[in-house]
Amino acid sequence: MSVKYSGGCLCGAIRYHTEVEPKFSFNCHCRDCQKSSGGAYAPIAFFPQSQLSIQGDVKYYQSLGASGKNIQRGFCANCGSNLFALPELAAGMISIRAGTLDNPEMFHPKFEIFTRHANQWDILNQNLQHFEYAAEKKK
Repeated sequence: MSVKYSGGCLCGAIRYHTEVEPKFSFNCHCRDCQKSSGGAYAPIAFFPQSQLSIQGDVKYYQSLGASGKNIQRGFCANCGSNLFALPELAAGMISIRAGTLDNPEMFHPKFEIFTRHANQWDILNQNLQHFEYAAEKKK
């Protein structure tokens, strides 16, 4: 199989790749994502952790997410790029920040979450479904 998604940090010390499609892709507007990204939201794609190969020394910082569960956020200790998250809420999954992809055009968000935290200057994508909090599971 060929590599479908690859990326890395700003300085190149950390690289990742996977051969699978993301399980979920969305824009998160929660305050944690705003603070950790320094932006209006975080564009996130989730993959099975076992399917993402990471090269380099990732440092993790743990915090309590909006879900009330712990999230470990992975970054490069050299350049500070925010690359990954390991949310307790989604055990076995790892998220990547779409801006770290070699080809960010491959990212296709399906919805937006925690829109109640979106800033007034943030323009939500009207072509996507919006959730005030986390996305609701399909029944």
